[in-house]
Amino acid sequence: MIVLGCDSITLSFGSEVVLDNLTFSVNEGDRLGIVGANGAGKTSLFRVIRDEVNYTGNVFISSGSTVGILYQNPIVESENTLFDELIQVFHHKIENDYDIYDYKYQVDTILHKLGFSDEEFTKKVNSFSGGQKTRIALGKLLLLQPDILLLDEPTNHLDVDTLYWLEDYLASFKSTIIVISHDRYFLDKVATKILDIENGKGKLYNGNYSSYVIQKQKDREIQQHHYENQQKEIKRIEDFITLQHKWNREHNIVAAESRQKYLDKMEKIDAPDALPQIIRLSFDAGRESGNDVLSVSKLSKSFDSKIVFENLNFQVRKGEFVFITGKNGSGKSTLMKILNGRLAPSSGRIYWGYNVQCGYYDQENQNLNPSNTVLDEMSEYYRTHSLTQVRSALAQFLFKGDDVNKKVSVLSGGEKARLTLAKLILRKNNVLILDEPTNHLDIGSKEALEQALCEYKGTIIAVSHDRYFIQKLCTRMINISDYAAMSEDSSDAALENKNQVSESKIAYSEAKKAASDKRKLENAKKKAELQIVILEKRLEEIEKLLHLDENQADYVKLSQLDNEKNGIEEQLLELYELTM
Repeated sequence: MIVLGCDSITLSFGSEVVLDNLTFSVNEGDRLGIVGANGAGKTSLFRVIRDEVNYTGNVFISSGSTVGILYQNPIVESENTLFDELIQVFHHKIENDYDIYDYKYQVDTILHKLGFSDEEFTKKVNSFSGGQKTRIALGKLLLLQPDILLLDEPTNHLDVDTLYWLEDYLASFKSTIIVISHDRYFLDKVATKILDIENGKGKLYNGNYSSYVIQKQKDREIQQHHYENQQKEIKRIEDFITLQHKWNREHNIVAAESRQKYLDKMEKIDAPDALPQIIRLSFDAGRESGNDVLSVSKLSKSFDSKIVFENLNFQVRKGEFVFITGKNGSGKSTLMKILNGRLAPSSGRIYWGYNVQCGYYDQENQNLNPSNTVLDEMSEYYRTHSLTQVRSALAQFLFKGDDVNKKVSVLSGGEKARLTLAKLILRKNNVLILDEPTNHLDIGSKEALEQALCEYKGTIIAVSHDRYFIQKLCTRMINISDYAAMSEDSSDAALENKNQVSESKIAYSEAKKAASDKRKLENAKKKAELQIVILEKRLEEIEKLLHLDENQADYVKLSQLDNEKNGIEEQLLELYELTM
């Protein structure tokens, strides 16, 4: 049963068309993931569903269905304590003491799963940070259990453990879920359908994110093949018409007019739309550092009486891509600020190695001056570079034309992230300190960043909760909680012993299956490639026969050749898919 439908939705802001005749529907129990580049209109679609903007078209929500929404930056202002704020969700349901006990248990469970400690239960909601308020809003929604749950980037501000819990929770959630996310693993686990918004239009795919990526690529390639084949057919018919007109006999004119009518009635196939632009970047490590890049010894940090971490010990060597992990509040970002000299440690020492030149990406983008324009921000940072060089660097990050004159204060989260990355690429740093660099980036930008860092010749020290990003780049992990109060040797051994057995079993199983699948695929591809050679050769022969003067008056033969040609082209399309 359809619980939500959007029919011919068109949304414009001034002359900019954001959504163009968008149509899709969601059935009861579906878990729909919405993907698209930053600015594609994903959040705007949520605002359409909630009737918060002027649009044309129709939105259908099944009668009696309740709708709950989590925005990226929800407004959560309350003088209530954290626990009281969430228990109010059940206020109208509580009838007896047993109910109270049951609802308190649910609130207690949700809060702990979202990373809140017992001590925080009695804190006032207004005292929490923006990220914590997002988790509070999410907790209230999960307890409310609306019939239709709209989630806009729900994985922001969640640590890895909480992410895993939320994935499992939503995968078994009975309500209909529509989620906007750039987290590829999250979409793989949660989504059963994907709505791809591109160039204002939407297309629905069955399956999770990984299956959507494969299907979208196949659809584009098939459409391109159909387009190219039709263009060849049009050219052949046009050549035939030209030739008939050239001979200018009565039966030639009749044949030409017949083919022209066929051409006029032909339903034309469009070439695939251009893909959205993505950022282009590369990092130059410049001169090499020494082999010992960083040594951290007995490092501790406290704020007043609160200990963030203490007695932290580890080393980083040249060429390592080290990721710092840990629960929210364990001090990951604080450590990164200390490493970059933005904060002083309470005790302990940091030793940077020979020839180390550090670049720092701050997830809060605090290195940006809000009163600057984009162009001024880059020009001030790179005073020795020409305006042409600065503009060229900005263009790689999609700041083009009038975009460079935007004030930093009006930039979106994604635009600020791109500008912060742009400031890193012109400086030759052999060590990159990256604090949640994929936050606010769309999937295309994440993939571009991953590729650039894969090719980077320096050393990386990073914090990230993006599991796909971590798996792609990480050579070693440091769990900040596990490392506290340990020497480096003991912590390394503890981590390796803890992870080695399970990881090796998983890796062996996955590698064995991958090898088998690869062999089957390679055999199928070899057979397909051989058939393609044979069929393409026959296609060339048919093309020559179709254009021979002696055959132009033999309509029976031309029809037979044309039918054979069409059949071969269909076979080739299927074979081309196998070899992709």
